[in-house]
Amino acid sequence: MTTRSPQRADGWAAAVRQRLGLGRLLPLGGPGDGVWIAETAAASVLRGAAAVPGTVLGKLRIGSAAESAVDPAETGTSAVDRGARASAPAPASVSAAAPAPAPAPVSALPAGPLRIEAEFSAGADRPLPDAAAAVREALWAAADARLGLDIAEVDLRVTELLDGDAPDQVTPAVPTVPVATADGPAAVAAAGVPGVVSLTAVLGPAVRTAQDHVRIEVATAADRRALDVARSVRRAVAAATEDRLPVTVLVTNVVEPGPGT
Repeated sequence: MTTRSPQRADGWAAAVRQRLGLGRLLPLGGPGDGVWIAETAAASVLRGAAAVPGTVLGKLRIGSAAESAVDPAETGTSAVDRGARASAPAPASVSAAAPAPAPAPVSALPAGPLRIEAEFSAGADRPLPDAAAAVREALWAAADARLGLDIAEVDLRVTELLDGDAPDQVTPAVPTVPVATADGPAAVAAAGVPGVVSLTAVLGPAVRTAQDHVRIEVATAADRRALDVARSVRRAVAAATEDRLPVTVLVTNVVEPGPGT
């Protein structure tokens, strides 16, 4: 029987996530929250919020603020417009009665401040600093109010000046996420939390119980803050399991309401 080193296992898990279209797994909230979200799900929400008139958002990536920024001179694109926001003292996100923090998913980014890197085109009828400021504020506001991401920096790169009216924003389709049925006490508890659209099964079963923790995958509704829903899922699942194991929640999709809803 062969063994797989931790490094090879991490690389394998990252490759699987990439093939499944999740991108990176980003921390939601603070170190005590035990919640992560797929980069593709977060990026879809941010793109929708950053539809600033006169601009068209291009590539968007979310990563750790500790990562070194790319020098625009090395990419052949125009200058980067950087903006950093001083992090406010983190509120006590986990009460004394809340479940203990659980391990992060394999090769997920550790809890900590994040940075958004994005490219955009802008019309020539508006000063670029004003356009960049509007896009940045829209990204920051959505990251906090709709998701719960701790964003420390937003780096914007202007790639093109547009003649005339800016074309409509094009939002890449979010990969289809396999929906799972609620089977078992933990799954039923999670599925019953307000704001949970469905359980999902991307990295394995919707509920995976290990010796030291429980991991559960969910899709959340776009009209509720993803972090708040995930915190409620953690509490509900912890209360529903006999062993009271720590709970990790992974948000794999944020679902916009359909027509007529």
